[in-house]
Amino acid sequence: MKTFHNEAEPGAIAKTVLMPGDPLRAKYIAKTYLENVVCYNQVRGMYGFTGNWKGRPVSIQGSGMGIPSMGIYAYELFHNYGVDNIIRIGTAGAIHTEVAVGDVVFAMGCCTNSSFAKQYHLPGTFSPVADYALLERAVNIARKSNVRFHVGNVFSSDVFYEDQTGEKAVWSKMGVLIQEMETLSLYCTAARAGKHALSILTAGSSIHTNTALTNEQREQNLDVMIRCALELAEGKDT
Repeated sequence: MKTFHNEAEPGAIAKTVLMPGDPLRAKYIAKTYLENVVCYNQVRGMYGFTGNWKGRPVSIQGSGMGIPSMGIYAYELFHNYGVDNIIRIGTAGAIHTEVAVGDVVFAMGCCTNSSFAKQYHLPGTFSPVADYALLERAVNIARKSNVRFHVGNVFSSDVFYEDQTGEKAVWSKMGVLIQEMETLSLYCTAARAGKHALSILTAGSSIHTNTALTNEQREQNLDVMIRCALELAEGKDT
């Protein structure tokens, strides 16, 4: 069913969707990695594509920036289009000293300063986590790919520009690995819908160094993350 944000026809979206934040990155991934690509959505410039990866249908959909935007698109994909699995693939900022620029992080759990989960009116604090089956398979793929990776908590923030400097570093004291802006709503929405989600993140920068991925390095490092996600979509560990 079409929505205010997605003009896809019924059946146009695959059961597994890879979601970068940047819609132009979604376009790049679809054109670079998939075969027989069809664009199913251009509403608000938030491109969505479906194509084949090793003969299996996979969709690539931009999520936009931030918890609310991801929440909208993930909800509609799960509820309106019958998607079963969403794999977020994005860049983030390392806040733990053990995470180097270029490392891959699998978000096992998610901390936040967002009030997104209050909509569920739960009698306590909900702790959103990844789908274990997707996480386990992603780790197996990463091990075989000789890629440096970490598994643990991430911090989903509503704030990009902090008013009080140093707030990111406080989270690292609790072992939180990286800061980003979308995983919280993805994991909450998947849990509420009874569906499956995983965030795979590449550290594009770090609060502990002045270095960041160059455009050339970004393409190379993101390729590792993208291929891992595509292997997950294929349903195999190799």
